[in-house]
Amino acid sequence: MIRTRRVGAARAATRRVGAACAATRRAGAGRAARVLLTALLLIPLAACGSGTRAGGATGKGSPAGFPYTVTNCGVKTTFTAPPERAVTMNQHVTEILLALGLQDRMAGTAYLDDEILPRYRKAYNDVEVLAGKYPSKEVLLAANPDFVYGGYASAFDKTEGRDRTALEEGGVPTRLNLESCTEHADIATLHREIRQVARVFGVPERGEALIEAQDEQLAATAKRLEGTEKTRAFVYDSGEGSAFTAGGAGIGNEILRRAGARNVFADVDKPFADVSWEKVVQRKPDVVVIYDYGGTTLAQKKKRLLRDPALADVPAIKHKRFAVLPLSSAVLGPRVPDAVDDLARQLHPRRKGA
Repeated sequence: MIRTRRVGAARAATRRVGAACAATRRAGAGRAARVLLTALLLIPLAACGSGTRAGGATGKGSPAGFPYTVTNCGVKTTFTAPPERAVTMNQHVTEILLALGLQDRMAGTAYLDDEILPRYRKAYNDVEVLAGKYPSKEVLLAANPDFVYGGYASAFDKTEGRDRTALEEGGVPTRLNLESCTEHADIATLHREIRQVARVFGVPERGEALIEAQDEQLAATAKRLEGTEKTRAFVYDSGEGSAFTAGGAGIGNEILRRAGARNVFADVDKPFADVSWEKVVQRKPDVVVIYDYGGTTLAQKKKRLLRDPALADVPAIKHKRFAVLPLSSAVLGPRVPDAVDDLARQLHPRRKGA
């Protein structure tokens, strides 16, 4: 397992295993009932210091605003102090902490899908990268975390010894991004994610400031798109024998809707799902939104679609109409307003202000 501080090495490792990213989200797209895992025994962390409580507090008393109790994806945790050694697994949750200015509270991070946003890069480079993909249990615990934050349910893989129950029983509180356990993720879900994370870290005012800025950006995009006819869109994430696409239950569907598109697979009640190419043909999308990440390049994905004779009469393929989003922009994280604005400009370039 890779252990490095530099983003370049981690990104290279991510590219080498790009095909595994879709499988990661396939595993992570289930409901809460599937993400509540049974316990494995971990090495207790008592040796890390007596008196340690959830969130890393030591000694007597609790800081202002604590204790704080929150139930996240079926797991109830009481924090007596904000975390001081957080580890993030998956890019969108890493960027949530960076957006809140919490890089100084991060003991490590893992698993990029694509490049860190430029505005977060300097802060990210100060955080140790534990692994190109998910760290092993041993590497994770060696970072001495007092909080582990996962983006997909697969971050807490029981077979790898990282399940939430086991970590909690070992004295390490956890959080799973709400998209993995919410029936239909939308902007309100993003607000809740940011608010709860900011509250866990004792910086609720930063959460509110971030939400306010995001809402202003979303409102500006909505105003620009007033009166726009929605474009029929199909998301192509990956896949050969079938297409791995965005269903109607994830934030990806909300991004499409707010960007002036209608997801042709919005009726699929999952954030991500495999669909047959026959169904893609039947639903006749006018544009293909490609999620760009991992080892398969954007050019390769376009080539695969354009060279498939079965897709030749699909309007989007026939007219070579593509839009592109980085994968990390299409999941529940701080990039959502940017993604809405970016996609809207690609789908409706003639709108005033585009």
